[in-house]
Amino acid sequence: MSEECCGADAPPKSRASDSPTPAATDTAGAATAVTGGTGAAHDDLSSWWKDRGLRLPATSGILLAASLIAGWMGGADWFVTVLQSLSLIAGAATFVPGTVRRLLRGSLGVGLLMSIAAIGAVLLGHVGEAAALAFLFSIAEALEDRAMDRARHGLRALLSLIPNVALIERDGEPLTLPAGDIVVGDILVVRAGERVATDGVVASGRGSVDTSAITGESMPATVETGDAVFAGSINGEGALRIRATANGTDNSLTTIVRLVEQANAQKGNRARLADCIARPLVPIVLGVAAAIVGFGFLVGAPELWTERALVVLVAASPCALAIAVPVTVISAIGSASKLGIIVKSGAAFERMGSIRTVAFDKTGTLTQNRPTVVTVETVANVTRDEVLEIAAALETHSTHPLAQAALAERPARSVHSEAREVREDAGRGISGTLNGAAVRAGSTRWMDAGELEPAAVRLADEGMTVMAVERAGIVIGLLGIRDELRPEATEAVAQLASAGIQTLMLTGDNARTAATIAHEAGISDVRAELLPADKASAISALSADSPTAMIGDGINDAPALATADVGIAMGATGSAAAVESADVAFTGSDLRLIPVALLHARRGRRIMTGNIVLSLLIIVGLFPLALTGVLGLAGVVLVHELAELVVILNGLRAARLSPSLDSRALLSDRHQPQPVRSLV
Repeated sequence: MSEECCGADAPPKSRASDSPTPAATDTAGAATAVTGGTGAAHDDLSSWWKDRGLRLPATSGILLAASLIAGWMGGADWFVTVLQSLSLIAGAATFVPGTVRRLLRGSLGVGLLMSIAAIGAVLLGHVGEAAALAFLFSIAEALEDRAMDRARHGLRALLSLIPNVALIERDGEPLTLPAGDIVVGDILVVRAGERVATDGVVASGRGSVDTSAITGESMPATVETGDAVFAGSINGEGALRIRATANGTDNSLTTIVRLVEQANAQKGNRARLADCIARPLVPIVLGVAAAIVGFGFLVGAPELWTERALVVLVAASPCALAIAVPVTVISAIGSASKLGIIVKSGAAFERMGSIRTVAFDKTGTLTQNRPTVVTVETVANVTRDEVLEIAAALETHSTHPLAQAALAERPARSVHSEAREVREDAGRGISGTLNGAAVRAGSTRWMDAGELEPAAVRLADEGMTVMAVERAGIVIGLLGIRDELRPEATEAVAQLASAGIQTLMLTGDNARTAATIAHEAGISDVRAELLPADKASAISALSADSPTAMIGDGINDAPALATADVGIAMGATGSAAAVESADVAFTGSDLRLIPVALLHARRGRRIMTGNIVLSLLIIVGLFPLALTGVLGLAGVVLVHELAELVVILNGLRAARLSPSLDSRALLSDRHQPQPVRSLV
């Protein structure tokens, strides 16, 4: 609707025409405003009757209605003309000043067409028609701005999750200060029912943290010393002391808002297509109107054809085309952000709607990125607990990822003996003495599995990493360790298949492990032992055949994420390289959000296409009617502006999710995501 939409690559603006869009706002400044408690992001979207942007259009409409009533009741002509003139002034005041400023800068827009049409109508003595034009254009523009404000408001509301002030400890003394003043290393004291002011790690205490507003996880997660906590989380019980790992103005929430605002600032391919059609159409329409006026002088009927030229100016205005996509994109991206789906550009959102192939990374994406002891094999006369106790006693001294798996399975009721003379041999394993006996734990390539060799082969074939445990020179047990498939992965893959989307796995892990995990997930196409460059090459080849999305979480996924038509990073607070390389980031890690996101984008793409077609039909249909005089100025204005309102309302449909895509119902049993970190 607004002529700003027809400007060269300009994003839709708020009704303060010279103010920067939220997308252009500095993230840190926005965060500071919010955490200070005075930012606009804290303000509720005003009711329509309190909206200052609607006051002048409403006044114009009331005066126009009064003039019509006065005319029907036989009021004096001068009185009716005064009411119509006041209505015209009120309506024109919303777009004429901005039109003049842009014209002085050499920019043509839809407002110029409307201004010329209104002036011409007045010169021809049709003040009422000019007032109707000004009213309908101004009210449609104001409603469009309000629709966009409403969509943006949902995005900015994320920042309101950060409390205004926080209680911290510095030098052992409690101190209350604005959340924006928190620095890395501060100790936050978060009591039951309070929100966490910035990202951090629990320094002491134990509690149940609700992260639903940030990650969409429906179940509170228990946290204790060493666990990560995100900004905006609510501490459900107990008191927590949290060491800040991010400044108060630069945390996971402000990062999410920054990414979303980038999406608002960028339009997709179809948005650019709409602008490419709309921008040249303005001078073309002006040229056609001038030719019509010239024709009128040639045939001796200048007044008739000048009036028709003015009607053509209004009929061919491409404002509906210019707003057809931006309203849809902003609405859809805004609703997606509430589900923890952060789309970084309008172009990415549009490409999401065309995805036909999805490639998954394995570690940390399809799997939990948490190695777990799946099975324990022992020789005769040796118990499972004996094997686990030896492994845990040694691995206590190791930082290897597999060490944590062994420690997690340590028998709770055993007497924990301390291993001595511990020595770690990189790439092989760890050795020492326990209760006077020499013990080792490590790869079967380092020690002979003996009678357990068949079991070692079987476990490896099942996709497990095998850790052998040796005592007094004899292997007494094997630990089968595997990064287990996420419990929701199979369901997510099935949902993608039902939507006609092909899936495959790209991983740097060994082929046997990859095949096992892929089989459990329901993926038949597996490409294993790939380097980051290999993943990027595979994605490039896939994209040549069909639009392809890559889903990953680690640094090694960054090249493939950047190469894909749409790169999706699982966990917006995880690997920075993955998030920066991706087009879309999920704040949570539940894979069932992937089909939700793709189907949401597919629906948005359909709405965009419908809006563009409808906008073109408006122009094509009204142009001949205006040229031949079938519709006069008032009729064209009414049809044209009502049709534009239909485009806006249709675009706003993209903000709604169907019940089948409601993440709260769909993901009611989701587990708490773990910090993502690639192992391959």
